[in-house]
Amino acid sequence: MYAYCVLKKQAIVNAKGSYWARHICWEPNLLTSTISTKRSPKNSNHGMTRQGRYQRGYIDFFEDELVLNGYNWSKVLEEYLFNGKEPLINNLISGLGHPLIHLGYAYELSSRELAMEALSMACSSYDHLHKYLDDPKLTRPSSSGTQSPLELLCRVQKDSRFDGLFIHEGADNLAPLFEEREAEVLEYWNAWHTVDPTEEFKTSQMAAAALLVASHTPGGKPYDFFIVHLLTTSHAVRILLPMIPAKYHVALVRQWWLLAVAVYIAQLRPEINLTSVTDYDRKGKDWLWVERQAVVGKHALDAHYVKALRAMKTAAQTWGDEDYFYLKAAVRFANEFNGWGGFGSEELTMAHQ
Repeated sequence: MYAYCVLKKQAIVNAKGSYWARHICWEPNLLTSTISTKRSPKNSNHGMTRQGRYQRGYIDFFEDELVLNGYNWSKVLEEYLFNGKEPLINNLISGLGHPLIHLGYAYELSSRELAMEALSMACSSYDHLHKYLDDPKLTRPSSSGTQSPLELLCRVQKDSRFDGLFIHEGADNLAPLFEEREAEVLEYWNAWHTVDPTEEFKTSQMAAAALLVASHTPGGKPYDFFIVHLLTTSHAVRILLPMIPAKYHVALVRQWWLLAVAVYIAQLRPEINLTSVTDYDRKGKDWLWVERQAVVGKHALDAHYVKALRAMKTAAQTWGDEDYFYLKAAVRFANEFNGWGGFGSEELTMAHQ
């Protein structure tokens, strides 16, 4: 039996209505650490973050909060996501977007368990990316902007300033990218103009599907594990937009775009061949065939494979699919999929341990 972190929470309500949460983790030969965190609905939630190894403790804490709020999980989310000068919702793309993905499924499935896990993920993976949303000075008008995210990604692909930056793909490229090329990343981040937010979000969902499928070379490397997260995070954004306060809508979409630009560069900017989807011969295969691949196909137990197919189908249902773009992308993906690639040296080492 392995040791696990135990959260003992002492909720002390003072005259001002603030609480104290005391995290007490592992004893001597395991890990001894005590963290005291003060929280208040009026205070920033950052005291609850930057503690990656305490994810189990965060889950226990938020589940306790769920009980204190009469199992009203929406109320708990509202308190911890939207309060403070630097609200937690502005960092959902940390951890490769997993807090965002989890939160999307929580709302979609109306699951209080997933909601508390999403909060825990957001806290335990909290990182520097929040500042790009929290600091308005970092959002600047661009003279070379466009409404097309795919056009911008094609520009990134040809931008020599990113040449030779990394020797391999992988998530371990993300931190060095912002350290060495922050200005260039923000240049592309700010270059996406959102004149019509609904229409621009529609194009971003198409871009997410295109980036996964049209950047893949048949018979070459496996599909990219990190790029698929751009599709599933886009799906989560679509779910969340009707559920969250309107003032966070644009910021949430821009979070996704920041993640998209960063991951695309970190994965060595594969060329996006859009005609490999638009001209693809699906040989009469329809969405029913795609569904069967997801449910009973040979890769049905691969969660990321299933989520990718479902994200493309729901995008087609949301926006329409007159040119069968999403269906062609889904059929091609299902036909060619044979595992995941795109891992760097760090991820490969972990996978073989």
